[in-house]
Amino acid sequence: MTAGLVLAAGAGRRYGGPKALVRLDGMLLVERAVATARAGGLDPVYVVVGAVADQVRARADLGDAVLVDNPDWETGMGSSLRAGLAALDATDATAAAVLLVDMPGITPAAVARVIAGAGPATLAMGGYADRRGHPVVLGRDHWAGVADTATGDAGARAYLRAHDTALTVVPCGDIADDTDLDTPPNP
Repeated sequence: MTAGLVLAAGAGRRYGGPKALVRLDGMLLVERAVATARAGGLDPVYVVVGAVADQVRARADLGDAVLVDNPDWETGMGSSLRAGLAALDATDATAAAVLLVDMPGITPAAVARVIAGAGPATLAMGGYADRRGHPVVLGRDHWAGVADTATGDAGARAYLRAHDTALTVVPCGDIADDTDLDTPPNP
C-alpha cells in the first residue's frame, strides 16, 4: 500500500500567504492535493501542517486525511518531510508518495503512473521534459535515510541524488504540470 504525504506547512512568504489556504477553481490548494492523492490511488493520506494548522483544520474539507503537526515548519520543507515520514511509520504503508500543496497541476493520473508497482525499495519521481519533479515515491526502506538527510527546503533532494542509480524517473509531462505557485497570479 502506498500512502499519500501532502506537505502543506509553509507560510508562503514569497506568495504573500499560506498556499494551503489559496483557493483555486473553487477548492483550497490543500483540498486539491488531498483529492489528487486519493484519486491517484493513495491510501491513507497524511497532510503535514504548520504555519496555519488551526485554519487548515477549520476551513479545509479533507475527509479522512490525517493531519500531522510540524512544530518546526519554519525550518523548511525538510522538517515537514521528516514529520510526515515519522507519522507514516506507524502505518502499514510500504511506500509514500510525496505531493507539494503548491503544485495544483499534478494530476491523479501522474500519481497513479509514478506509484505503479511501488514497494519498500522504490525510489521514483515524475519526469517533465528535462526536469525531475513530483510526485516523489519513497519506499519504506528509504524513509530513515531520507529523514536523516532532509534539511531546509531541500526535502529528499540530497538522498535522491546520493541514490540516483536506484531512482526511476517516470515521464509525466504528457499528463501533468509540475509548475509550483511561488507568486500569486497577476490580477
